[in-house]
Amino acid sequence: MSHSEYPLLIQGGMGVNVSNWQLARAVASAGDRLGVRTMGVVSGTGIGIVVARRLQDGDPGGHIRKAFDAFPYSEMADRVWDAWYVEGGKPEGKPYKSIPMVNFKLRLDVAELIVCANFAEVWLAKQGHNGPIGINYLEKIQTPRLPEILGAMIAGVDVVLMGAGIPHQVPGVLDRFAAYEPASYYLDVVGAGSREFPMALDPASIVPERFVGRLRRPRFFAIVATHVLAQFLSDPRRTTGRVDGFIAEGPTAGGHNAPPRDRSKFNQRGEPVYGEKDTVDPRKMRELGRPFWLAGSYAHPQKLTEALAEGAAGCQMGSIFALCEESGLRVDLKRELRRLAFRRHLDVVADSRSSPSGFPFNVAQLSGTVSDAEAHDARTRICDIGYLRHAYKTERGAIAFRCPSEPVDTYIKRGGKIEDTEGRKCLCNGLLSAVGLAQMHHWGEELPIVTLGRNTDFIHDLIDDEEGRYTAADALRYLLGKHSRLLN
Repeated sequence: MSHSEYPLLIQGGMGVNVSNWQLARAVASAGDRLGVRTMGVVSGTGIGIVVARRLQDGDPGGHIRKAFDAFPYSEMADRVWDAWYVEGGKPEGKPYKSIPMVNFKLRLDVAELIVCANFAEVWLAKQGHNGPIGINYLEKIQTPRLPEILGAMIAGVDVVLMGAGIPHQVPGVLDRFAAYEPASYYLDVVGAGSREFPMALDPASIVPERFVGRLRRPRFFAIVATHVLAQFLSDPRRTTGRVDGFIAEGPTAGGHNAPPRDRSKFNQRGEPVYGEKDTVDPRKMRELGRPFWLAGSYAHPQKLTEALAEGAAGCQMGSIFALCEESGLRVDLKRELRRLAFRRHLDVVADSRSSPSGFPFNVAQLSGTVSDAEAHDARTRICDIGYLRHAYKTERGAIAFRCPSEPVDTYIKRGGKIEDTEGRKCLCNGLLSAVGLAQMHHWGEELPIVTLGRNTDFIHDLIDDEEGRYTAADALRYLLGKHSRLLN
């Protein structure tokens, strides 16, 4: 396959619903109009919770209803709708009804919600253009994996992207679901063997085959921090199927990043220090014979030129799109982030402790958010979503879950170490709050947490003053403006 058949620019999958269907569709549509293959990507992380809360808000704009009407198994979509929809939206200040946590034994109603939610997000992103749409997941969040992928594939997703771990099981799942056959996914469980706890899903048990038949297998792009991991995933003995491409992402990218090889070194701000061994070698990536995209502070036309010169198929970019009008970030947060970036006052810290995943997490420093220590310390620790919980094997040989961000006493009773709880933040609630879906508790509303890349210099080429705004199409024209030959 020639490079021209792959996207030149990939919009990164960010946060929980920051990369929403509106943003992904805007990116793919703009590329379609410009005659350049650009791929919009929706974030699949926690999308079941997002859709459940949107429905409790009364489905603003009626978009989910349109997507559910397109779902091939209407009885199932109607069940999900009836379970979560609130006519006119829930009363202001009333908490959202929580979905049951996704555990080893997946409840049917939860599986149906996850399937329909992933379908809806991809289906909405694909409307009105011919550009490709991808969906991004985190390998660290494994329990909802099978129904997530099934829902996205029913919607015709073009690419599945995954990082934050070693996603060697995903290609096999795509192969099995494409044939409408049962698939398994082995969980990472502390104290257990690598193949001791498999989750299994027969797609026909969720959506009868007569409604969908065989599905098209999407491509799979693994997000890697080093060429060493890319080499591992290129070995057919190490994966369950073919990895079709790689996103080589550096540590300045937003969100979760792989920890450095040497985990003992920190700078004066407590940030992990990355060295030469933590970077991708483009020459070795080229030797793999598969397309790759460079990511992490590549939002500049010159960086695209450099990536192409290195043999990359293009670049993946996130932060430039996170701050555009179509992204799912709350309007007030975007406004403040753009203002600070324009003044060159925006500070992003690589927090090695905040994420329950154990991966460093880039956090934008904003007053009134989780990064504000005084505001965060007023929060009562609670784990009521549980997507970043860790699975562990109990003394009785069963599987259980714990989260270092849950109440400390609870974590210790579940066999966790107290030192693992220090500095941990609740990303599940914080990221939902950042897109306007904050849960309300008796002690107050959940604070947002905002993640962003370390470089926002692009802002000065896109807005004229600190109150300026821009669209996804504006961002693409900027990135491609000095590459007119690519528009032909």
